[in-house]
Amino acid sequence: MSSDDPLPLALSGERFTAHYRIRADNTPAARARAHEICLEQTVEFPDALIPNAAIRQQIVGTPDRPVAAGDGAWDVAIHYPIEAAGGELTQFLNVLFGNVALQPGVRLMDIDLPDPLVVRLTGPRFGIAGLRRLLQVPERPLLCTALKPMGLSSRALAQLAYRLALGGIDLIKDDHGLADQPFSPFHDRVPRCAQAVARANRETGRRCLYLPNVTAPAPVVRARAHTAREAGAGGLLICPGLTGFDTLRALSADANLGLPILSHPAFVGGLALSPDTGLAPGMLYGRLNRLAGADAAIFPHLGGRFAFSTTDCRDIAAGCADAMAGLAPIFPVPAGGMTLARVRELRDFYGRDCMLLIGGDLHALEPGEDLVQRCRRFVALAAG
Repeated sequence: MSSDDPLPLALSGERFTAHYRIRADNTPAARARAHEICLEQTVEFPDALIPNAAIRQQIVGTPDRPVAAGDGAWDVAIHYPIEAAGGELTQFLNVLFGNVALQPGVRLMDIDLPDPLVVRLTGPRFGIAGLRRLLQVPERPLLCTALKPMGLSSRALAQLAYRLALGGIDLIKDDHGLADQPFSPFHDRVPRCAQAVARANRETGRRCLYLPNVTAPAPVVRARAHTAREAGAGGLLICPGLTGFDTLRALSADANLGLPILSHPAFVGGLALSPDTGLAPGMLYGRLNRLAGADAAIFPHLGGRFAFSTTDCRDIAAGCADAMAGLAPIFPVPAGGMTLARVRELRDFYGRDCMLLIGGDLHALEPGEDLVQRCRRFVALAAG
């Protein structure tokens, strides 16, 4: 076969779409940049040296006309063959933003996915509706808190979990800094906390879930997740920025596990901080977590310890909940230094389908108030 002969490519013609914001001086430069991305994210090969038309026509990304977005920015949609993703989340992410993540002036803003590609991936097992059914909380925002600070013993953390559950918190997660440290080993902490929450549930008649942190070295994650389930955990916390998003997907897809998963954003923040590079917040904290199988995704709300804007937060909420190729919507979890004084504001901003995560401020007791009472005040404010 000569280099001019077509390869026996017979692709489906189905394509997924990535929406980028790129930097360029003018329309011709924007078109050239878009074409470079099309090559870089597929063949990674000089256009003039592509050996035949079949590869150029069927494999290389196809750009739409760039649209000026102001201040030297351009929006462009690029369509990639679904076969380039290979039906795997890892390769799908590589096509979306692999090599161009190393280049300045390229930001992934959004994606459009055809059904054939979504079917091969997973999406959330529970999502908003499933998690509400599990917790039997049909209306108000869900309430979440973290076991902290690091340094408490497993026994002390379990006692804390009991009081938080007694006060009406819906989901009690390990702080993402709790792993397998000598002061609170995983195999000691998890059964103690699960039993403490179960005891509180028997006393209240409610359903509170304990979510241990299963972020761990690659060979250990699955084993810890199953250990947690066997110990009575009601869900899992994972940091996909540390373990990889496909690890999150694998846990969500594991039918023998069958637990809701809360995603924590540790280590990924730098991907969204620059307006000219990385991923848009709605893509990083919303759509990507949802695609990988999280049922709820933590992110920093504006006005807390992190520099997020109103636009960022609305973008994330949309990424969690708007139409996405049939994938179930998931809970946005605004966090990062939230307080009881801001519950009404958060509820008004996100609506009822959000999960409110308050950590340290739950322990800022007022005179005559104990932790159980303060949690019940949290519940009342959310139901407001």
